[in-house]
Amino acid sequence: MNAVEIEQAISELAEKPFDRQEFPFQFLEAFGNKETTLKRLRSGVSNKSDLGGVLQTNNIHIVACMPGQTSATLAVLRTSPATTKGKARFILATDGETLEAEDLTSDDAPIACAYPDFHDHFGFFLPLAGITTVKQIRESAFDIKATGRLNRLYVELLKDNPEWGTEARRHDMNHFMARLIFCFFAEDTGIFNGDALFTTTVSQFSDQNSANTHWVISEIFRAMNTALPARPTADLRNWANAFPYVNGGLFSGDTDVPRFSKIARSYLLHIGNLDWTKINPDIFGSMIQAVADEGERSALGMHYTSVPNILKVLNPLFLDDLRAQLDEAADNPRKLLNLRARMAKIRVFDPACGSGNFLVIAYKEMRSIEAVINQRRGEADRKTDIPKTNFRGIELRDFAAEIARLALIIAEFQCDVTYRGAVQARAEFLPLNAQNWITQGNALRLDWLSICPPTGTGVRFQAEDLFHTPLDQAQIDFENEGGETYICGNPPYLGSTWQTTEQKEDLQRIFEGRTKSWKSLDYVAGWFMKAADFGMHTKSVAAFVSTNSICQGQQVPILWPLIFQTKHEIAFAHTSFKWANLASHNAGVTVAIVAIALDPGPLRRIFSPDGDGGIIQRETDHINAYLVSGPNVVVNKASRPLTKVADMDFGNKPVDGGNLLMSRSDADDLGLTTAQRAKFLRRIYGSAEFIRGQERYCLWVEDKDLSEAMAIDQLRARIEGVRQMRLESPKTATVDSASSSHKFGEVRQKGNETVTIIPSVSSESREYLPFGYCEAGTIVTNLAFALYDAPLWNMALIASRLHLVWIGTVCGKMKTDFRYSNTLGWNTFPVPTLTEKNKADLTACAEAILLAREAHFPATIADLYDPEKMPENLRQAHDRNDETLERIYIGRRFKNDTERLEKLFEMYTKMTTKPKASARV
Repeated sequence: MNAVEIEQAISELAEKPFDRQEFPFQFLEAFGNKETTLKRLRSGVSNKSDLGGVLQTNNIHIVACMPGQTSATLAVLRTSPATTKGKARFILATDGETLEAEDLTSDDAPIACAYPDFHDHFGFFLPLAGITTVKQIRESAFDIKATGRLNRLYVELLKDNPEWGTEARRHDMNHFMARLIFCFFAEDTGIFNGDALFTTTVSQFSDQNSANTHWVISEIFRAMNTALPARPTADLRNWANAFPYVNGGLFSGDTDVPRFSKIARSYLLHIGNLDWTKINPDIFGSMIQAVADEGERSALGMHYTSVPNILKVLNPLFLDDLRAQLDEAADNPRKLLNLRARMAKIRVFDPACGSGNFLVIAYKEMRSIEAVINQRRGEADRKTDIPKTNFRGIELRDFAAEIARLALIIAEFQCDVTYRGAVQARAEFLPLNAQNWITQGNALRLDWLSICPPTGTGVRFQAEDLFHTPLDQAQIDFENEGGETYICGNPPYLGSTWQTTEQKEDLQRIFEGRTKSWKSLDYVAGWFMKAADFGMHTKSVAAFVSTNSICQGQQVPILWPLIFQTKHEIAFAHTSFKWANLASHNAGVTVAIVAIALDPGPLRRIFSPDGDGGIIQRETDHINAYLVSGPNVVVNKASRPLTKVADMDFGNKPVDGGNLLMSRSDADDLGLTTAQRAKFLRRIYGSAEFIRGQERYCLWVEDKDLSEAMAIDQLRARIEGVRQMRLESPKTATVDSASSSHKFGEVRQKGNETVTIIPSVSSESREYLPFGYCEAGTIVTNLAFALYDAPLWNMALIASRLHLVWIGTVCGKMKTDFRYSNTLGWNTFPVPTLTEKNKADLTACAEAILLAREAHFPATIADLYDPEKMPENLRQAHDRNDETLERIYIGRRFKNDTERLEKLFEMYTKMTTKPKASARV
């Protein structure tokens, strides 16, 4: 269940008559517990309560008590031995009149409320459903509640008005929802005169059977689009005339309203009865955007980017600098005035703005800084100098664009209330102006300079308003000469495999003529390139949240030389971290934040997770494309090793139609003699076979033994199967190989070598790359890499933490797993000149690792390298290997991975800027 579904279930439970016996089970069911789980609790099989309640191990201990005993029962629950033994995170007591609860693992304040109101605190219990998220979301019960209610209304309206869900009318439907949200907010914040004016009017003047609900709402909308001088001749109903003139395009144009069923009318009134003063535009907008997208409704309420994550972009982008200037100004009136003037010209531009959360947070943070300035200057009630039209965005989806505009309008009003007072805020709020600062369209095809031009003057579109006109062009009409522009956002990622034809065309428009390899780029690369092009025409800094893949592997040599050619450099960066949302059990996508600028200044900042939930900040004079301190070096593929290490190659590619490879049972079914098995069957490993210990075999026939093999019926049938498969292939090379159908399609080993095997893909959770040593005669598939007959000290290099961080950085990831490459990872790996003593020491380390593994036979590589279960003797063997190797590099252990990478990139730079010596073992 998602958060919205849980809120609905909890709200429905709170409305039911209290049932002392059933409440604990009803409560757990509302958080997604299945009937089988509840059945076990009811029977007592899994219920460990010692107080006659319900205790779900590792989750919650609930007691429904007698009247007046809620507080006392909670105290008993707190000291209950069963609570401790069952490792209950939550305790909850209720008598049906009051409810109290506590999170025993948190410093959050306990809950104490009237029983009918406990649904308002559902966010407190979200961990019961596996939803662990930031504190701000847990406390944002209103935004989740409102999203759920609006979604139910939206779906209900489409049932009776299916034409409003068509492409032709979808914008009308979305615009209607934006109008409703404004009305709910306006009536609860005093923007409308009268208590709950909109909801009350609809309730009183629409029929109970809802036949005229659409007409009543349409009349209200018409009133809010009629200026006061025009009202005497507008034929408005008295009850509609009570509404103020809003304008700004929100209620202009067509006032058509979808028809309401009785259920839809009931939903509308319930939504109006919520307390809309609690809305958080930075959170609500992200959640509500899923309402209008049928494909995203299953994730309703999960579209949320936490404020702390947004500030990881905005703080180093420009807010830190503004706060530092504020501190420096102290109470100096002139310096404060200069800072305020500077802020009035700052433009924040999000070219993938969604529902506007980056823009809203930037606006609110700047208003808070301006409020301090005004207070220090004795002008606390001064009208803001920061126009919301300086917060510009591009968004592909029209409903998200509508919500982004509305979110900024609401944010502006809330800031005015906070810093100037409610009376002043309401007095100046209406009518809305008609400037359009959010453009709907494809950001990769629009001209950013026309939407956020160097002078600050946009192209004025011939239109009347910001909400109900074509939105493919910005409509701004003011001067902002000399202002700074900060580009930010969280553009869509989409690796090359998952891009649509249209998205491929977007990238082609940007990169064709610049690079032939643009098809390999992530979709987000288009935003970085557009930002670099934009920055060549006006003073700007751009910082985007991106998949970390654009700073790893093959994308680096494609994208970043193009960025650097525009003279942009990396100004600051957050190295890889999880960007989570509100989804149950969501681990989040791994992202990085990268900022580029023409003039980043003398010091750049790198932010990295410290492993304990904190952030380490380092200053450096340069950041390269791999987000490591160092010059703009790009690691390119090398066909041979750049240092004196063994050659690494792919394994062998079968191209066999399943005839040369077989399981253990398949091999047994061949009925071969012991001598025939020894001659014609080999153990074969790819990545999965090696890591998980899967037993597979292959047919391996030497040319000299072909006649003997063909005389065995079972082998001849398999070889013939390979020949037929290859002859039917559309590939010329495959057809040509049919003449040697007893062999693998691509053969890279003789078959009698010892093999050091390295899987091509392995889990990121492991502390070391998986590798292994196989006896002579072992065959490796093309799903792994191999060193053939290589000295064992090479294995010590592969086994090291140094090599792991190099591979993770320059080879990149497949999803979140390590993706190995011989040409990009092994051949480029910087290795110092090794003495014979060094090689002997490393050989001993490799042998120690293999012996430590052997002691745990038959444990698989997956078992041995599980970070939670890694045997201590194996961990110690790896630690000794790391210490031995790192002392060869710098005479001591490296302090951390950052230091490891900096040394490796320093060595790589030296390796690639001097004549290459012959690199042989």
